[in-house]
Amino acid sequence: MRVAMIGTGYVGLVSGACFADFGHHVTCVDKDAGKIAALERGEIPIYEPGLNELVHSNVKAGRLAFATDLAQPVREADAVFIAVGTPSRRGDGHADLTYVYAAAREIAAALSDRFTVVVTKSTVPVGTGDEVERIIRAARPEARTAIVSNPEFLREGAAIRDFKHPDRIVVGTTDPQARDVMAELYRPLYLNAAPLLFTDRRTAELIKYAANAFLATKITFINEVADLCEQVGADVQDVARGIGLDNRIGSKFLHAGPGYGGSCFPKDTMALIKTGQDYAAPLRIVETVAAVNDARKRGMARKVAAALGGQVRGKTIAVLGLTFKPNTDDMREAPSIGLITALQDLGAVVKAYDPVGMEQAQSVLSDVAYEHDPYSCAAEADALVIVTEWEQFRALDLPRIKQAMRMPVMVDLRNVYRPEEVVRHGFRYVGVGRPSAG
Repeated sequence: MRVAMIGTGYVGLVSGACFADFGHHVTCVDKDAGKIAALERGEIPIYEPGLNELVHSNVKAGRLAFATDLAQPVREADAVFIAVGTPSRRGDGHADLTYVYAAAREIAAALSDRFTVVVTKSTVPVGTGDEVERIIRAARPEARTAIVSNPEFLREGAAIRDFKHPDRIVVGTTDPQARDVMAELYRPLYLNAAPLLFTDRRTAELIKYAANAFLATKITFINEVADLCEQVGADVQDVARGIGLDNRIGSKFLHAGPGYGGSCFPKDTMALIKTGQDYAAPLRIVETVAAVNDARKRGMARKVAAALGGQVRGKTIAVLGLTFKPNTDDMREAPSIGLITALQDLGAVVKAYDPVGMEQAQSVLSDVAYEHDPYSCAAEADALVIVTEWEQFRALDLPRIKQAMRMPVMVDLRNVYRPEEVVRHGFRYVGVGRPSAG
């Protein structure tokens, strides 16, 4: 089948490359001529394990191409995916659908006489598909088309595996012909027994938001339990293991830490909150989740200060990990941002190291000394703070780290290390949701 993917951001590029790897012919379209030129030179604009090789192999096989003009790819396509950004709108937190609607208007102008499925892949609020359909019908009432919702469920750092081995594929349409097209697009996944769930369009749109809000709630819940554990002398990791073994709860997203971040959870919870308010069905739990998470990120600075006797002014804090999670260079809403800015507000000097995220970090964090490895970062520091659980930080040479530091204090916001191991090497250790040691 022929696919046009409008947008070469994270979702569009990963989805386009994976569809091409299934054997479909895919053209990824983006208005940014510089980005398209870079892709044609083989330069991948985002960090995602395995994506470089996947793009290169499918370009070489002739199944994946790039363009700045959508007219021809749309005319030839069986399915056109809208995979443009839907950032939070400044001022009110609603999803900004400017790019989605602009893409819909351009797609409408380019549609041919053949039946074409227009698929919203971007994360959009309930009812967006209705407006996309209105835009296309108004511009091209004679067009043979169906508007479908097909939300993505890709985790940064594991996106290719998630696309090829999904928990489920949600398709929102009641059109029989569109259903056949979508089933054919995803037919290569039948061998993996991936459930293909067909719903109406509005239900599909809500599934995406409800899923992300629920996961954000799990994270925030275990973080609050972690705070209680610190006060009563319990260990949150054992608590999480104990409740996670219950199949009704499950073990995933029960890792206490500095709060959730990234491109999805913060903006999707806010967009869902705004949708609930618009429809007079407020989501009080999700509202609380968002508020607690925002406060937690800056609150981690108080944990660092407490580890240093309550005062960080004039002290040097070494931060390991800047991106919101490992295996990505994504700094959007990363917990490190709130932590570092709060430490700076308290008068601390901040040094930082991240394996791949420092270039992106420099655009959102100022007055930070960026180092070339964990050991130069730790040099002359009064405290070492682990913010992102990169594998490179899981087996640090602790004697070398201690020797480099001014004061041997480790604040482990991801509970990467066993407290007794760190203390044995002469550190004071502070984790999340478990007793401090040393």
